[in-house]
Amino acid sequence: MLTVKILKAVPDTTYFPTCATSGSAGMDLYAAINQPIDIPSQERRLVGSGIAIALPVGFEAQIRSRSGLASNHGVVVLNAPGTIDSDYRGEIKVILANFGDKTFTIEPGMRIAQMVVARYEQVLWDLVSDLPDTERGASGIGSSGGF
Repeated sequence: MLTVKILKAVPDTTYFPTCATSGSAGMDLYAAINQPIDIPSQERRLVGSGIAIALPVGFEAQIRSRSGLASNHGVVVLNAPGTIDSDYRGEIKVILANFGDKTFTIEPGMRIAQMVVARYEQVLWDLVSDLPDTERGASGIGSSGGF
């Protein structure tokens, strides 16, 4: 299990990320706000989670939409997945967009997003004159068949 340092960036309103079940890949992030925030239809708001983390090098945190907010209200993480890099030390904030047809209210302590910690590799580019052939080749969007 990976141990990650966490800081209460907003001491009085902070909730630590939590997993809903033992098999959850995503941890819920909570709105660390003192009063409700309205997101009118077709608008967006930046909502703080109240936490800052120190990920080890080689790891990132991905900020994703919560399926219930998306399917029931049209509220999504706008840049999903948002990336928290291992060298970022500020408060994790979530860009929420409301694609629903009415104003949605974020309440203090509400679960607003999911965070998944993932390992990554940095890339060294090797410039070549051609690439190895594959069955698909250069066929683009929709070329692999089906939906």
